[in-house]
Formats: sequence, C-alpha cells, structure tokens
Amino acid sequence: MDSSVIIEQSGIEFGTSGARGLVTNFTDEVCFAFTLAFLSTQKNVKRIAIAIDNRPSSPAMAQACISAAKSVGVEVDYFGVIPTPALAYTAQIAQVPAIMVTGSHIPFDRNGLKFYTNTGEITKQDEIAIMSETVAVENIAVLPLPNTDTRAFDLYIKRYLDVYASDLLKNKKIGIFQHSSAGRDLYPVLFKAFGADVVCLGYSDEFVPIDTEAVADADRVQARKWASEHKLDAVFSTDGDGDRPLLADENGDYFTGDALCLLAAKSLNIEALGIPVSCTSSVELTGFFNTVKRTKIGSPYVIEAFAGLLNNYAAVAGFEANGGFLLASTILINNKPLISLPTRDAVLPVLATLTLANGANLSALNNLLPERFNYSDRLKNITKAQSGPLIELGVNTPSKLLNALNLNEFTVKHADTTDGVRLTLTNDDIIHLRPSGNAPELRCYTESNSANNAKQLALNVLSKVKSYVTHVVA
Repeated sequence: MDSSVIIEQSGIEFGTSGARGLVTNFTDEVCFAFTLAFLSTQKNVKRIAIAIDNRPSSPAMAQACISAAKSVGVEVDYFGVIPTPALAYTAQIAQVPAIMVTGSHIPFDRNGLKFYTNTGEITKQDEIAIMSETVAVENIAVLPLPNTDTRAFDLYIKRYLDVYASDLLKNKKIGIFQHSSAGRDLYPVLFKAFGADVVCLGYSDEFVPIDTEAVADADRVQARKWASEHKLDAVFSTDGDGDRPLLADENGDYFTGDALCLLAAKSLNIEALGIPVSCTSSVELTGFFNTVKRTKIGSPYVIEAFAGLLNNYAAVAGFEANGGFLLASTILINNKPLISLPTRDAVLPVLATLTLANGANLSALNNLLPERFNYSDRLKNITKAQSGPLIELGVNTPSKLLNALNLNEFTVKHADTTDGVRLTLTNDDIIHLRPSGNAPELRCYTESNSANNAKQLALNVLSKVKSYVTHVVA
C-alpha cells in the first residue's frame, strides 16, 4: 500500500503545528508512511535527526520512524528526550531534516509528529506534499532504539551560554516546575550555569499535559505556594515538548504567553513582528515595534509572514499567544551573534525577559504594559463539526453569534475572521472563538481592562457556548 492511502485511512491530520492524532492511530505502518513520505519530499537525504518527548507512546513511535528512515538507507541521529527547539537548532546547524515525536500539550492519549526540513519548519505546502506523496510502504521491520546522542542537549545550552553573561541570574532563586517536560533535565543545568539558585519542583513520572494558553487554576495556585514557600524570584516551566514557556513572577503569578514575549521582544530590540490574531492588542498599543503583521494561528503562518518583514527590517521575530518565540533573524546580544531559530522556543523569551528586569522584581515589568488583560480557556471534547456552525454564524453575522449565546448586553464594534471569529465590542473587550487545530477543543481568548473581567468574560462565553452546542446537538 502507498503512503498517501495509509495516512488518509489513519485519520491523522496536520494541525496548527505538526501531524496530530490518537496514539492508537499512530501504528508502525502509519509512522513508516509519514516518515517515508516526508523523506521522499526532501532532496538527497543522507541523514535525519529524531527526538521525542516524555509521552509513554513516544519511544515506540520513534522506533518506527527511525526504522523507516534506515530502511531506505538514511542514517539517524537519535537525541532521545529533549525540547523540540533543541532538536530544531541541532538539525539547523547540521543542515539535516528532523522529526520530533511529540503531541506538545495535548492529552497523553494523543501524540504527533513535527517535521523540519534542513532549513527549518515545514510549510503548509510541505504538509500537503507529505499527505499526497505516494511511497510504497512494505516490509515493515521495527528496530530497537539506538543509543541516545547528547549533542543536542549540549548545543542548545551552549546557544545561550555563548551570548548571555554567566552571572545573568546571580543571586536569583528560580523554581523549575519540571513535571514531564522534555526539557526537565536540561533547564536546571542551564539556569545553574547562569548563576541561579535552582529549586526543582513538581517532577512527575506520569505525563502532564500542561497547556500554556489555558493554565489550570490548580497550577496557578501551586505556583503561588511555591513562590511563597521557597521565596522564589521566578517560577519557570514549559509545555510537554519545551517550546512554549511559563514564567511566574516573585508572587507566583504567571505572565500570559504573549505578554511575556512582548517584553522579550523589547529586550531583544526587535523591530518587526509576525504574530497570530489571537495575541494581545498590547503589542500595538505599546508602540515598541515599527510594524506588526497579524496572521492565522499556527507557527507556519507566523513563519510565512517573516519573508516580507525581512525585506525591510534587520531584527525580526514572531511569537504566539502560547509564549513560543520564533527568532527570524540573527541578532546581537551583548555584541555577540545569536543566530536565527524560526521555530517556537521557550528559553529565549524567558532569558530576555529576565534580562529586561535587570535585577528588579519581575512583577515591575507589568508597568511597561498597557492596562489590557488577557485570559484564555477551552472546552474539551468539542469537535469541529459541533463548533463549526457557531463559528460560521459569527463569521457571517457577528451580532447573531452574540444573540445565539444570550450575550445581548454586548454590541460588536469590529469583527476579525482571520482565524475563527474575533469580536471587538463597543466597550473594547475582545472575544475570540476558534476550534483547536490539534485536538477536539474549542478555544476562547478574551481581553479586557482588568484580569478579573477578562477571566469572567471567558468563563461566561464558554458556559454559553457549552449550553448552545449541547442544545444544538440534542
């Protein structure tokens, strides 16, 4: 059978970043099909880099991907459990393609494959090519996992030690919420190398699906407890594959991902930004940047925007509401070059923001931002078929969406349908609804003039959406 048929029958699709689906659908045959199809779309591949996250299903999927590559004579560098940006950076340096076995932040019963060409993340056009490639998949023989190569671990740490001062975090006490992050063993090494007093927290032998766009209330409470108990200056963590950061201040209060990256971009003297439509309007309101290009949600769309920006600006970057920071151009830090890494990274925005604080409390950085507050949450187990009619209603007639959700107290000032439906109301509050590209979830992003208003708006909207969907389905 050829790869396109196997992939189509698996039901696995490309989402906002990578191919995602149920673990049960990522059979050896399907992993072979994806790997062989990807390799077939590349030119003269002799070697490929592969790494995994800490999901229970990831080692077996990696075995199948590695075996597929070796079956067509491609050598494999296996880097074991490391953050996705560490794999991407190492592959970029070596100029080889790469596959990261990860489902990022989605539940452990799901997983995924993220592909990199020898120049970086694949494009949406590359995704189509992989899905339609017709490569024969036969004689499937799965080999044992090879020994782990530690070079990617070391190179990723060196990337930042080479440009930031070794005493960057001297006299700072940093809590690292390790959970099951792919970088949980790497981050303590990195932060200690910068002089920090590191406290390792929350290590888990079970996979924890941390979503940096929808931080659970229990995790927020825990961060505050840790900050108080250990007298921390900051709490750092990431999602499952280490490409989306979480950073809390000395009080244990987490920055939203886009606010964190906004501060990081200022610290890095970025001139032009590519960001998804879901990011806070504070980006424009600060006036920190010469230009801001809004895109659909997903790193491939942000990367697509870089081409035009790089024609006019020397320091270009992008980020997402989840906190993943993409460096499009080589920049100088302490007069030393930090080469571009146009894929989501969790470490750079955190180091840049800590640098911006210049030894002061992180909470003081909020004074640099407009009085705009964001909140995001999601409804789980809501398929696109269920949420689709609601989104379509908002796209076609925004006022009818508010009526359908019994939110008649609001009036729409502006509607943006770049990705889902994003409504700016006459009181300048924002409601943004869109189906997840990675899981059967409906995401809600809100913005208001206070943190409590933004949270209550999101919870109110999601409650109304749940009632609407339940009623329509029933």
